[in-house]
Amino acid sequence: MTGIICLNKPQNISSFLAVKKASRLLGVKKAGHTGTLDPLATGVLVIMLGGGTRFIDFLPESEKSYTARVLLGTRTDTLDITGNVLEEKDVHVTENEIIKVCEGFLGETMQIPPMFSAIQKDGVRLYDLARKGIEIERTPRKINIKEITAYNFDGKSFSLDVTCSAGTYIRSLASDIGEFLGTGACLTSLCRTKANGFSVDCALTLEEIEEHKIKGDIEKYIIPVEKALSFYGAVTVSSAQSVRFRNGGELDIRRIHNNFENKLYRVFSPDNQFLGLGEADTERGILKPKRVFVSSE
Repeated sequence: MTGIICLNKPQNISSFLAVKKASRLLGVKKAGHTGTLDPLATGVLVIMLGGGTRFIDFLPESEKSYTARVLLGTRTDTLDITGNVLEEKDVHVTENEIIKVCEGFLGETMQIPPMFSAIQKDGVRLYDLARKGIEIERTPRKINIKEITAYNFDGKSFSLDVTCSAGTYIRSLASDIGEFLGTGACLTSLCRTKANGFSVDCALTLEEIEEHKIKGDIEKYIIPVEKALSFYGAVTVSSAQSVRFRNGGELDIRRIHNNFENKLYRVFSPDNQFLGLGEADTERGILKPKRVFVSSE
């Protein structure tokens, strides 16, 4: 089985374990995800299956959307409710104050990644250091908050909808909002509603994957790799060129009917078989294989 399946990750398991469970249900030996979700989080986890794993790095790092619940007055070491409580304060803010502070995060800002994250420092994951009680200085990263909406404040917690650039940590965002409000804050729930062009509305739970596998119609939920890469242009090559491309050989772009630019293209055979991604080099006049598609992995 080769392609992509969109999983609605359950709460309280790691992304690694979620992929392992899904691949076991599907009977697939090789699988990988395109972006980690915290154990607390649910929602869109895009899983590449079989030969699709070769193309993980080529899916668009497009903006992502989340829905979260933020608890004011509580700070934890993980920036979410699963961590150790560091401080608790009374909350005396209004919903309008929350909305105003949140709107201040719109646009490009710098964000310090949390210690409990999968970022590596000298080959070691930050969360491994954090679990040993070690905190190190982290380099701020530029993020872009495209949309942010705070609502449903009950005097202690509120809901937060965010659309942001890839690499944004919603736990850090919630903590920063709490700092600006003077209360501190942590997440109590998080759902990724959109990622890599996929929506949680089309994502399957592990239970649904198992159900469709038993029914025998799971294939209709497997998205072809070439469809997920549709933002790349497409070129069709001859039968002889198809064989050469599959074997890693460069192609002469003068023999391909296309107005090439220096970028990646999806490459197809005359019978519309997806061959992989090719990178055009107009100065050298070649289309070189960037990643060859192998369906049997």
